[in-house]
Amino acid sequence: MANPNELRAEILKLVEMYCSEKFTKAPFSPGNDLVHYAGRVFDADELHNLIDSSLDFFLTAGRYSEEFEADFADKLGVSNALLVNSGSSANLIALTTLTSPKLGTRRLKPGDEVITVAAGFPTTLAPILQNNLVPVFVDVNLGDYTAIPERIAAAIGPKTRAIMMAHTLGVPFDLDCVLELAKKHDLWVIEDNCDALGSLYRGKLTGSFGHLASHSFYPAHHITMGEGGCVVTNDDELARIARSFRDWGRDCYCAGGENNTCGKRFSQQFGTLPAGYDHKYVYSHIGYNLKVTDMQAAIGCAQLKKLDGFVARRKENFSKLTAFLKPFEGQLILPKATPKSDPAWFAFPITVRPEAGFARNDLTQFLESRKIETRNLFSGNLLRHPAFEGIPCRIVGDLLNTDLITTNTFFIGVYPGLTDAHLQYMAGSFGDFVKGR
Repeated sequence: MANPNELRAEILKLVEMYCSEKFTKAPFSPGNDLVHYAGRVFDADELHNLIDSSLDFFLTAGRYSEEFEADFADKLGVSNALLVNSGSSANLIALTTLTSPKLGTRRLKPGDEVITVAAGFPTTLAPILQNNLVPVFVDVNLGDYTAIPERIAAAIGPKTRAIMMAHTLGVPFDLDCVLELAKKHDLWVIEDNCDALGSLYRGKLTGSFGHLASHSFYPAHHITMGEGGCVVTNDDELARIARSFRDWGRDCYCAGGENNTCGKRFSQQFGTLPAGYDHKYVYSHIGYNLKVTDMQAAIGCAQLKKLDGFVARRKENFSKLTAFLKPFEGQLILPKATPKSDPAWFAFPITVRPEAGFARNDLTQFLESRKIETRNLFSGNLLRHPAFEGIPCRIVGDLLNTDLITTNTFFIGVYPGLTDAHLQYMAGSFGDFVKGR
């Protein structure tokens, strides 16, 4: 009978050979090949881990999940990382954690206000509404697309209890302002770091400043598991609550396959349950099941080792595109970093100036005709979408820039899969469009 370990080694060797044959790319052909705005970047390491995990047939979270959570927490310099099935779920868990009765008077309750922006992705806003909280919207800057600091300060009212915003397209919002206001007014802070893994503020990684932060590992993001996300925190109490909401709402915090971690499995009293009721089946929250599979985590473990290289390449591509497109600043608002920040750029956002003489759609349709992918800055003004019309909310000041983003802003890619040939083709296409006007 064959030795299973030898068979595994043979399978994994074949996987590496398969990857080399299957995924070797031909040189870029301008005008024929699609210039993606984002995409997965991988090699045999990811396939090796994926198949290795599948051969265990553990399926749910296991050894690779534990490895990733530990390594990811170390990378960010935080004490707790909890894998979930998407960045959107990470946002949901992060905010829902703050509604737990275990937080006593600090818990968020229906009707409490959360400061955010309308120019973003819907799953930053959705958890606020799903928890019966009231979003308070502030406008954003053009160029960096983050919340205007003065508007955040003006938005704080007697019912304000939290600030939850994204580091838009990798650009850190003004964390000095947000953290100072949070300390002064006793507010919770959640960083939506889904687009900003690897970004720095004052030399420290974003996603490590707030009480909680969310991350996404969708293929468009800085690293990928296909689907997947993570909640991180330095607060052990918040981590335990977040884990409960992720894992059906149970009070027990044993890892999969473990029993009696607390040493009190059959000796506690909960509610009106019989004394000593099995702690593994006690529920302290109305929760979800949002865990990740170990096969996804296995891919993430390989990707995380490449993060620094991915980030460096994004920054390099961003710098080259900035230089290429600088001649068009009279027609286009080019992206910029916020003070004290060093973004790990998710993309290259561009706003067509109102006086440019052409519309956003004129430019994006031209680029798309050249097989250059474009995307709007997510939802533009979320309040103009059918799902969010008439929601309970407050708007502080106006949303003029947010509305301009809705009509005039789009982005192109800087992800590590783009080569100099891609970038030069993109730049040349912008030049051809402007000359044609």
